[in-house]
Amino acid sequence: MRYSITKKPLLKRIIALLLLALAIFMLMQLAGYPALVERYYSRGFYVFICYIWHPGLNLFPFSIGDLLYIAVVGYLVYKMVMLFRQLFKRQFKQAGMALLGLVIGVQAGILAFYLFWGMNYFRPSAAQRLNLRDTSFTTADLKAVTQILIDSVNTTRARVTAADMVQTNKAIYEAAEQAVKALSQDSVNFRAYHPAIKPSILTGFLNYIGTSGYYNPFTSEAQINYQMPVFNRPFVACHEMSHQMGYGAEDEADFAGFTVAINSHNRLLRYSAYHLAVSEFMYSLGHRDTLAYKMLRATISKEVRHDYATERNYWLLYQNKLSAISSVFYDNFLKANNQPQGLETYNRMVLLVMASERKHWIH
Repeated sequence: MRYSITKKPLLKRIIALLLLALAIFMLMQLAGYPALVERYYSRGFYVFICYIWHPGLNLFPFSIGDLLYIAVVGYLVYKMVMLFRQLFKRQFKQAGMALLGLVIGVQAGILAFYLFWGMNYFRPSAAQRLNLRDTSFTTADLKAVTQILIDSVNTTRARVTAADMVQTNKAIYEAAEQAVKALSQDSVNFRAYHPAIKPSILTGFLNYIGTSGYYNPFTSEAQINYQMPVFNRPFVACHEMSHQMGYGAEDEADFAGFTVAINSHNRLLRYSAYHLAVSEFMYSLGHRDTLAYKMLRATISKEVRHDYATERNYWLLYQNKLSAISSVFYDNFLKANNQPQGLETYNRMVLLVMASERKHWIH
């Protein structure tokens, strides 16, 4: 009798493990067909998820995704403690069952990740969807556009008032949400479905891992680090809501967020976008032409340079080994999800902005 009781749960878990493995394998086969992903997932199933998740979860002013992560981490810690206790007591059958349960849980999480949002990593690139395929450029081209962006960041910074720099997070979120909605109405490629940004409950932790915001693929919520410098927050809000639009790759979300922000009439939002763009372009230019980098750096206004120093000092305050470990983890996560450049993917927004310059998107 004891044999049949223990055998049946084991068999169920093995069957569940195999079925989940098969489901993940079949879903990953679709990843090799971007056109199908675009048609049936990104513009089909994912839109349905947005219509279900976004309106419901937007009713909560706090992040349900944060609470979900806290609960999962707490549960995993509890299960790991129980597992080691069983091993210590030589209860190997119970430990084996518990380990199988953990594996099944991980599989279910992976499947949910790709079903709820992750397949957007495998849709055709933004360069293809936005007809920005020509991403080649010379150092002279890069220098010219960098100068345009520096002029823009200097101008937008001069327009930012003292009141703008102390406005509430609520005002920042509302401005970013309105900018996303406005562009969504004008362009099918930036279509958003009830977009929203929320302050992360985990902001203290985000500081120590060097993260300005994150998108929760399980709840479709965009979260922001609400303590970082005020001029960083508007662009980060647009970046995270770009993930809600279905922009998976980080460079594409940067570009989408940049496009949203510069089309806005909000002073701080526009400055926040150009502030980020100049940082990325100067980074690229510094790797190509150090002399041009030094010359252009001198043209950045004193106020903008002060903001860059404020931003750098803020993150240095929290820099530690945990941020280095999290960077390695996230770098590998990006590489595993169709972004072979890892963390360098963020800087690749330069390619899309350079391509858009050819279409006169930047004035």
